[in-house]
Amino acid sequence: MTYRKGARWALASLFLVSTGLQAQLTINPTNEHPNPYDADNDYFDLPGGRAWGSTSAVDIDPDGMSIWVAERCSANSCAGSDVDPIIKYDPQGNIVTSFGAGLFIFPHGIHVDAEGNVWVTDGRAANANELAANPNAAGKGHTVYKFSPTGEVLMRFGEPGVAGNGTGGDLLNEPNDVITAPNGDIYIAEGHSGQGANANLSTVARIIKYDSTGRFLESWGSIGTAPGEFRTPHSLAFDSRGRLFVADRGNVRIQIFEQDGTFITEWKQFGRLSGIFIDKNDILYAADSESSAISNPGWRRGIRVGSAITGHVISFIPDPDLEPGGTSAAEGVAADAEGNIYGAEVGPRQLVRYTRKPQ
Repeated sequence: MTYRKGARWALASLFLVSTGLQAQLTINPTNEHPNPYDADNDYFDLPGGRAWGSTSAVDIDPDGMSIWVAERCSANSCAGSDVDPIIKYDPQGNIVTSFGAGLFIFPHGIHVDAEGNVWVTDGRAANANELAANPNAAGKGHTVYKFSPTGEVLMRFGEPGVAGNGTGGDLLNEPNDVITAPNGDIYIAEGHSGQGANANLSTVARIIKYDSTGRFLESWGSIGTAPGEFRTPHSLAFDSRGRLFVADRGNVRIQIFEQDGTFITEWKQFGRLSGIFIDKNDILYAADSESSAISNPGWRRGIRVGSAITGHVISFIPDPDLEPGGTSAAEGVAADAEGNIYGAEVGPRQLVRYTRKPQ
């Protein structure tokens, strides 16, 4: 299913959202909800004690408690690095396994399916500076890899280093996130440039659907602000009803779809979202790493927790920085079976564990 609008309307809509005011016309900021969580910034270490790189990718193992993360090789890029960017931790924060060295430039999204297979998106190819410093960084990026739980490559989507044009299913363009449906169908959200100043009507912004074997089925979406259009579809999640939630970051909303791409509704009460996660109880965890006086006036960054059924926000973990400059707070988010929350942070370069405060 594909939504199309006239070029004049799309361009006008794009300008409206670029002011950062659209969300404020319809809903008040949800900044004042209670924060019942304590933060632990030092719960996790990386292999060999190396420093954390930027990370936007965190998910939970099928055991409900182990944590998977993909980080950018102690920097904000894996170009030229030979370290493993994908790491599994046990509930106590001990490293269980790691893999993925040499395959990625920009690990961005992660999904662990019901069988424990690990899916990771590589959000871009190497830029000119990275290629000049590390020629072997060529031929990587714009891909999604499926790994076994032990790190064997089982499947790949996209051609490494080659950006697609937003049509078909063979090539990808800045894949942000990936998720599998209960029946095994695969969904990829692509296009990371839709919220930027250089976005235009040819900027890629869509959801791609494949069957469990990797056969392309359909896609929907394009750059814009109407239902079914996107400005950086940044994260994906399913609720217990099988509805697909899309964090449409540049449009400051969640869009909810049937699995065939039929638009259901949109929510704006969770902020300018980089990451979303829905647990088995339909609790929605929503990570806002970009709200600011320019991009989303009046809203604070942080993690909002609420209901994927009603859309009600019930609690809020605020970013401790009241006047953040660049990206801060969690960009990726997940929660284990005991309700502990994990925030993957790009700017601060860390994985934070949040636990309930003592009663």
